[in-house]
Amino acid sequence: MGGFKLKNILVLTSSRADYGIYLPLLKELRLTDEIEFEILAFGTHLSAKHGYTINEILKDGFKVQHQIEIPYEFDNPEDIALCYAKTVEHFSMFWAKNGKKYDWIIVLGDRFEMAAAVAAGIPFVLPFAHLHGGETTLGAIDNIYRHFITLSSSLHFVSLSAFKERVNEIVGLQARCFVVGALGLDNLSQIPMLSISDFYQKWQIDLAKPSILITIHPETVAFDDNILFANESESALQHLANQYQLIVTMPNADTFGNVYRTMFQKLKEKFPTQIYLIENFGTESYFTAMKHVGLMLGNTSSGITEGASFQKYVLNIGDRQKGRIAGENVIHIPFKREEIIEKITQYFGKPFIKDNIYFKGGAAKIIVKELLLNE
Repeated sequence: MGGFKLKNILVLTSSRADYGIYLPLLKELRLTDEIEFEILAFGTHLSAKHGYTINEILKDGFKVQHQIEIPYEFDNPEDIALCYAKTVEHFSMFWAKNGKKYDWIIVLGDRFEMAAAVAAGIPFVLPFAHLHGGETTLGAIDNIYRHFITLSSSLHFVSLSAFKERVNEIVGLQARCFVVGALGLDNLSQIPMLSISDFYQKWQIDLAKPSILITIHPETVAFDDNILFANESESALQHLANQYQLIVTMPNADTFGNVYRTMFQKLKEKFPTQIYLIENFGTESYFTAMKHVGLMLGNTSSGITEGASFQKYVLNIGDRQKGRIAGENVIHIPFKREEIIEKITQYFGKPFIKDNIYFKGGAAKIIVKELLLNE
């Protein structure tokens, strides 16, 4: 890539979820002589309750030049609104001091923390580059945050052509938008999976047993229904724990997230050898688990974008991901005990043999190329 002027890049990461997706890009940035990049960690990365996942970044050999810590002790709309406001306040001070030195500020996805960081940067007219825009999730307020970030950004990297069309609709003109596939899938060619024995040594979980990988986040539009949804989930999982090993990755910091945390913790007490609760697997262990389980269950975008690459069927519960384009391996079901049990019986261990619609390959290289070419 000779002939390009040096670019200064800042990568904002607010959680375990976006860091896992960023990882191929961070590796590519590190290999690119024409780029100097810094990482700013905030959000649940700095929360002990959520596993203090900044350690994952450091363990992978990256420096974290900046940290912005906001307390995460909430479970209701007022507290999330206050956390949003505090995030805006802290980032406004950071942008005033540092914002203008970056050629591009990379932001990803749809979390409220990320939207707050971007909102603080709008008066400074900062150059945001947005990953995974244009997607739609009608059952989550993240949909609003995602589209807001899109509208606030001047460079876009989307996973499907349909999302490029949506970005153009949101921006109101032909945006600088590139279809790169799902960036996180680049990890498949870069990260070696653990063996079953190595995974057991690390987590004391035996993936040779019939297992289900579960991630259930709260519904953040119809959030008053979460108690009902958690009760239905608990009833279904209590039945399933008699037959399967249940591997649960814990919910994000969202409205009513503690309803699900409490439910999972109660189940763990009842089934201590059948249910495992994980705050942060890290990409290597998460993909290893995905490879060996018989099914994925929950309402996370990871199942929709990544499950097919492991030939897994995904039972997507409820409306959190409603409107997101999904492959034929994704089976949509309501928060109903009997339907959850029925579909698990139908699809457990059944391989999905078609291609992943989200896989393009080489996303990180395309992104770096365009970061260098675009001003």
